[in-house]
Amino acid sequence: MMRQVQRLGGALYAPAMLFAFAGVVVGLGTLFTTEAVMGPVAAEGTAWHDAWSVVLSGGWTVFNQLPLLFAVALPIGLARKQQGRCCMEALVSYLTFNYFVNTILSAWGPALGVDLSAEVGNASGLALVGGIKTLDMGMVGALAISAVVVWLHNRLFDTELPEWLGVFSGSTFVYMVSFAAMLPCAALAAVVWPRVQVAMLALQGVIAGAGTLGVTAFVFLERALIPFGLHHLLYAPFYYDNAVVAGGIYSAWARALPQLAATSSPLKEAAPWAALTATGWSKVFGIPGVAAAFYVTAAPARRKRLLSLLVPVTLTSVLCGVTEPIEFTFLFVAPPLFLVHAALAALLATCMNLVGVVGVFSGGLIEMASFDLVPLAGSHGLEYLRAIPVGLAFTAIYFVVFRFLILRFDFKTPGREAAGETTLYSKAQYRAARAAARAHASLGGANATAAPGATAVSDGEGADARTEQARRILELLGGRDNVVDALSCVTRLRVTVRDPALVADDAAFREAGAMGAVKRGDAVQVVVGLSVAQVGERLEGLLGR
Repeated sequence: MMRQVQRLGGALYAPAMLFAFAGVVVGLGTLFTTEAVMGPVAAEGTAWHDAWSVVLSGGWTVFNQLPLLFAVALPIGLARKQQGRCCMEALVSYLTFNYFVNTILSAWGPALGVDLSAEVGNASGLALVGGIKTLDMGMVGALAISAVVVWLHNRLFDTELPEWLGVFSGSTFVYMVSFAAMLPCAALAAVVWPRVQVAMLALQGVIAGAGTLGVTAFVFLERALIPFGLHHLLYAPFYYDNAVVAGGIYSAWARALPQLAATSSPLKEAAPWAALTATGWSKVFGIPGVAAAFYVTAAPARRKRLLSLLVPVTLTSVLCGVTEPIEFTFLFVAPPLFLVHAALAALLATCMNLVGVVGVFSGGLIEMASFDLVPLAGSHGLEYLRAIPVGLAFTAIYFVVFRFLILRFDFKTPGREAAGETTLYSKAQYRAARAAARAHASLGGANATAAPGATAVSDGEGADARTEQARRILELLGGRDNVVDALSCVTRLRVTVRDPALVADDAAFREAGAMGAVKRGDAVQVVVGLSVAQVGERLEGLLGR
């Protein structure tokens, strides 16, 4: 069950990956079309305004069609075969569902308490999904329908039909059954969902009333759930759905940017619902403090090698908001430090909220610049300047606390391992290790570095470094026959194995160029880094999938 929940979390993250670029486009487009910031050149009707309006309209694609993206994303993580075809089946079934809902509301809307003639958005409970006016079910509705289709796909895609009905096999058969299933789903949604929307409005009031305390609890839980891969399930309803504001925080903030850029009212008053995205401050200011503590507590002879690792992962955290490489490093060797990290991240977010720094701050500096700093610098720059002293103070707090705990409890963080042990490898060290392994193999020890009982994978001539890394990881997972499925997620490979006893230990994966591995029953998470998509693709190729 936990494995399926984790795979669901990975699927939820897929559409969010598009925000990095879409946010930049919306941020720049908003900045360059706001007359209060750019002056008369950005006035409506000017060539400048019209040109940037074209660009801005394209930037809205991701935010305007989030439900469609979630409907397509779920099969990527949960379909057991032919994920591409399942994505198509989910998309067409979800559109069919919304056409059914539209027609039901057209005929019986007043009796169900829904006015289909009302404008979409606000309190109407309506939305446009793929051009279809329907109930605003957001991410939840898209995932629910997609889950039904994935379930049918996994069971029916390979159904053998009589030869004369062969044209209806595969995806066509899945859609036929899904089409029939969408009718009761649409009827149920038309009856039940308007009541759910009333409850959600009440929930929004509760969360908004929690204020700073709500931010503290939310950020702590978001960080604390990372080791279990469940943090996506916590923040997704708030960031991308209607839990706290219509359309989700990301979409609502992007739409509000022109108004926010033109007002001098404090952002904490104008958009208090955005405060829940304060999870990014620990990525920008906290992780550098952690990295500095790792460096100064390392053995002097190992600091140069450690620095080559810490610099890129720290920059990745600060600029891109991807913290898993460094977070999982100390999660493996000193789990108590991760709990401290979650508490400090929550305290940092709390302080930012108290001084009035509010906006979309869940990613790194690139995302923060596109959603906040660039489009709102003219009207709210002074508010954002308050983040600098608060953030730098917490960098120092992180450093002092982590340094004290590492030395006090002698945690074996990178650079403090016992002599002879291998911790984290650079690319050059990885290639050197592979060269040594090949030399050893030529002397008759071909499988000496594989996990006990693992099936060896032969090396191919001319394979690039990522292919070699994928081959090595496959060996350490127990070979092709031991892998049930594998899924790439941000920086990790989520793998299900048949026999956990055949999987090598964490140190062996580090020797293979990974940043470590965690085993929980038949679920294995291999931390690869930002090249996980490429390594995962090669792993799928080695598995013949």
